[in-house]
Amino acid sequence: MMRAEIAPSILSFPLASVFEPVREIVAAGADLIHFDVMDGQFVPPITFGAALVESLKGVGDILFEAHLMTETPEAHFEAFAAAGCKRIIFHAEATKHAHRLCQQLHSMGIQAGLAINPATPVNVFEPVLAELDMGLIMTVNPGWGGQKMISACLDKVTKLRAMAPNLPIQVDGGMDPVNLPIARQAGANIFVVGSYLTGPEGIPALMKNLRNVCG
Repeated sequence: MMRAEIAPSILSFPLASVFEPVREIVAAGADLIHFDVMDGQFVPPITFGAALVESLKGVGDILFEAHLMTETPEAHFEAFAAAGCKRIIFHAEATKHAHRLCQQLHSMGIQAGLAINPATPVNVFEPVLAELDMGLIMTVNPGWGGQKMISACLDKVTKLRAMAPNLPIQVDGGMDPVNLPIARQAGANIFVVGSYLTGPEGIPALMKNLRNVCG
C-alpha cells in the first residue's frame, strides 16, 4: 500500500487571514497544500488566483499543488507554476487534449495531475496513464466545501488502482476520520481535507486525528 498523504485545502478558511491556518497546517505535518482554483465557469463559484498562492510562499518548505477547476486550464499553467506550484491538476472534462496538457506541464518541470468529476467514467484515465503523475477522483461535485462524500465514487478509485498500481491517487470531497480510511481501503493514498480542519478542536488536534487513521 502506498504511503498516505494529507493534503489540506485552504478553501474553507477566510482568505483575508489564511496565512496563519496554513502555517499551522504545515507545522502539524501536512504533506502538501492543495489550492482549489475556480473560475465561475467550469464550476459556479470564483475562488482566487495565482497571486494568493504566491503570497503563501513563505509559509514553509512544502509542496504546493493547484487544482484548476477552470475552463481552458492551460491558460493558467504558467501563472501557477510561477507562483510556486510544483503540481498542477486539470479536469478531463475541461479539455479535448489531455495528452498535450500533460506534456506542456512536464516541459515546464511541473507534475501533471488529471481530475474527474463524480459523473465521469474512470476509463478516461486509461489513454493518458503514461503521462500522469497523479490521478484525482472527485468524491463530491466540485464547487463548494463541506459536502457529503458520494460513496459510489470510491468504486472508481478501486478501478483506477487496478489499472495503475503505482499511480498516486488523490480523493477530494468529504474527507474526515470516518471517510478517509474507507477511501484508503478503496485504493487512494492522497486525501484532500478542507472543512474538517476548521473544527473547534483546532488544526493540530484535527491533523493528528487524520494521521492516526491513515494506517
